Amino acid sequence: MAYESVNPYDGKTVKTFSELTNEQLEKKIATAAACYETWKKTPYSKRAVIVARAGELMRANVDKFAKLATLEMGKLINEARGEVNFSANILAYYAKNAERFLAPVKLDPTHGEAHMESSPIGVIFCIEPWNFPYYQLARVAGPHLMAGNSLMVKHASCVPQCAIEFEKLWIDAGAPEGLYTNLLISHEQSDQVIDDVRIKGVALTGSLAAGQSASARAGKNLKVSSMELGGSDAFIVLEDADLEKTIPWAVWGRMYNDGQTCCAAKRFIVVDAIADQFLAKFKAALEALKPGDPMDEKTTQGPLSTEAALLQLIKQVEHAIASGAKVVLGGKRLKRAGSFMETTILTDVTPENPAFRDEFFGPVAMFFRVKDEAAAIALANDSDFGLGGSVFTKDVERGKRVATQVNTGMMFINNMDWADAELPFGGIKDSGYGRELGNMGIQAFVNKKLVRTHEMDAPLV
Repeated sequence: MAYESVNPYDGKTVKTFSELTNEQLEKKIATAAACYETWKKTPYSKRAVIVARAGELMRANVDKFAKLATLEMGKLINEARGEVNFSANILAYYAKNAERFLAPVKLDPTHGEAHMESSPIGVIFCIEPWNFPYYQLARVAGPHLMAGNSLMVKHASCVPQCAIEFEKLWIDAGAPEGLYTNLLISHEQSDQVIDDVRIKGVALTGSLAAGQSASARAGKNLKVSSMELGGSDAFIVLEDADLEKTIPWAVWGRMYNDGQTCCAAKRFIVVDAIADQFLAKFKAALEALKPGDPMDEKTTQGPLSTEAALLQLIKQVEHAIASGAKVVLGGKRLKRAGSFMETTILTDVTPENPAFRDEFFGPVAMFFRVKDEAAAIALANDSDFGLGGSVFTKDVERGKRVATQVNTGMMFINNMDWADAELPFGGIKDSGYGRELGNMGIQAFVNKKLVRTHEMDAPLV
């Protein structure tokens, strides 16, 4: 596996990095394991000083972090700044709340006293993707370091500078050696790490295939794991929706991060009475986006993360068209330097079309026209994925009823605002299992120990 910084805006290689040798990897695992033995005994108050300091340093150096993300994976600079600030918020959130989240919980047994207490379990191995090169790291680092674990992280091969900078962040914040370790390693070495007896848990965010592989290996080793995988989220528009508010969310939901978001709006399911109007407005709004240099604040559409990602997306679109889908907008590569895709809308995607069950990781929207609310819910649920979704209606109570009936890990009513450290994030079905962020996010890799006190005689044998 080559760890390379390649600017997707112009295709130029910026920097390359060597993978760790097995000897170097062994030394890092040993250091992380030794660090855990001390860190687990460190009081919450002292852990919080380091975690909060890391958040403060991110906020104080927003542009430095943001420009690296834009350079390596093409994220629009203002979106990159937003990601850095959100990452800082996550670290601050867990520094403040971890002790409360993991405080002993009193139980009420029939006799005696009992409580549950939480304790860390050891070194956690995290495998993280490129699409949010800091947010993905912060949402594992904040909770699991505050819980008393140490982390080893294999980041995506196309964002090595972001990975290295995030590791340096912890050193600058005063973390002990081995608390947070970035690993430039191969897939084979990644398997070795999961197998290593010193690793006690595995967290992955990535594709379905990656999740199947990592979770199977973790399961074989009887190690707890969390998997946040892909999605094909439904964006349901009912006939009473306010399109002046809905269309901007539709554009943002599909085009944020150039559509490279697991919980992006990907299937636009619109009730027939309003479908023509929605499609016309949605198409016009997508056509108005301006591709260009993602470092320029005026640019409204950036490149895809890599040339390989672009070619994969084009292949998917071509296959969808060959299988009967119709193109309302786009469908091809933009004729310019860099890994740019036209904003694309596909219609007439039938259940027989492979695209019906695909996840399009880029600026490609599928549009579906349905008869009514019941048909919208049925179509939303006809997916192998179950990460998130949204529903737009002027009747909030109606929106809540629809949200309850859609089988996902998250639903949003008249918004798609998942960016809050308090809100648990995760899905069901092929979108994985477990939750990150919020109170639930810190519970994934802790031992829940029952302690019972009861003065009684032993039963007779």
